[in-house]
Amino acid sequence: MPRVKKIPQRMCVGCQEMKPKKQLIRVVRTPEEKIELDDTGKRSGRGAYVCPEEECFIKALKGKRLEKALKCPIPPEIIDHLREKLMK
Repeated sequence: MPRVKKIPQRMCVGCQEMKPKKQLIRVVRTPEEKIELDDTGKRSGRGAYVCPEEECFIKALKGKRLEKALKCPIPPEIIDHLREKLMK
């Protein structure tokens, strides 16, 4: 009997739904306290996952869920940069 490969699940901080990790975008707070998008999903630091949809990103910002998940305040210029990258 073949083994079934387990698909890692993560929760979107915007819509709060569990989805496969590969469908979500990881936002990471690096050890140097920089907030960036993590394309590989393997960068060191505290991470939070968001759906690649504008409404989920807006919900995550409005409820300050992204800040709570990363455990630090997010400056407005970084929010604009993340929004620009997420909406591609």
